[in-house]
Amino acid sequence: MEREPTPWERMEAADAYVPPLLAPALKRLEAGFDRFLDDAAARTELDGLLESFAGRPTALTEALHLGRRWGGRVFLKREDLVHGGAHKLNNALGQCYLAQYMGFREVIAETGAGQHGVATAIAAARFGLKAHVYQGAVDVERQSLNAHRMRLFGATLHPVYEGSQTLNDAVNAALRVWVGRHEEAAYCLGSVTGPRPYPRIVRHFQRVIGDEARRQVRRVTGGLPDCLVACVGGGSNAAGLFTAFVDDPSVALLACEAAGAASLTFGSLGTLHGTESLVLQTPERNIAPTHSISAGLDYPGVGPWLAGLKLGGRLQSVAITDDQALDGLEELAREEGVLCALESAHAVAGARQWLARNPGRTCVIGISGRGDKDLDSYLKARGG
Repeated sequence: MEREPTPWERMEAADAYVPPLLAPALKRLEAGFDRFLDDAAARTELDGLLESFAGRPTALTEALHLGRRWGGRVFLKREDLVHGGAHKLNNALGQCYLAQYMGFREVIAETGAGQHGVATAIAAARFGLKAHVYQGAVDVERQSLNAHRMRLFGATLHPVYEGSQTLNDAVNAALRVWVGRHEEAAYCLGSVTGPRPYPRIVRHFQRVIGDEARRQVRRVTGGLPDCLVACVGGGSNAAGLFTAFVDDPSVALLACEAAGAASLTFGSLGTLHGTESLVLQTPERNIAPTHSISAGLDYPGVGPWLAGLKLGGRLQSVAITDDQALDGLEELAREEGVLCALESAHAVAGARQWLARNPGRTCVIGISGRGDKDLDSYLKARGG
């Protein structure tokens, strides 16, 4: 008898809500992705690039000082060590490989904190593709280091001056451009959001995080962790970490959101960027304004797979304030010598709270990226 799909599987596989003009492009993409999955030689080639170019596998580091302070065992899955400084290259390398595999010579991408834009620019340079990256003008300013990096890697950066000039508006702008250019350019989406098949594609390319972490933590501890903790904006690093453990009910899954953009915690079912998921909405069902000190978490929705986990009772979520995230960044840096991204600092703060409620347990924190890009924001927030 065929197994009944879980709520998270059903939400991820739901039909796309897109203009009719894009439907053929998405069907072509899904067919190309399925062809890639059946091509053992192509998958082996991409695995080789993840090792020789991206620097995988990344380390699993035990945070001994935090463990003693918090009363448990704490491990860091170090995606900050990936080439480019964040987990985003896992997906960008996969999608740019797929674009080349399908015959495209250009890619279009959106970015918030800039890490997906940087990763796309890096991957496009590696494959000889032309990259166009759309970023909200506010994020271009607060993430100026990454804006310079994108240009240095050869990408054309397009600041977006509409709306709040942050990630949501960058996605809107990039999708509008892709509607008119889908015949000659592939869209490289940075998170597990967007229309089908993007949530499945991005989660597949990011699941290397969880697959590695599962092997590593079993080797070190002899068993599975009690909890996985990851920050969530759209949710690609969280989905990548959680995927390998979702069928283990003894392992808690904790998503840490920005308090001003907490779709899992405060959202309701709605449609955003071509998919139905949990979305922050006004009483009139418009997209609600958001805020986060972290540009990568300043998004009013979340990937449908993660929304399904939450609605199905498999996932816990917690809203982390800017000050709590800044405290987490400082504590990790001072106690362990690891400067994480402000996105990841939300997970550090959430892990501390979880261990306070569950002393003596073991948790793995997804460190999605390094914090060099956030030093200006940190210094402004902490008064220099």
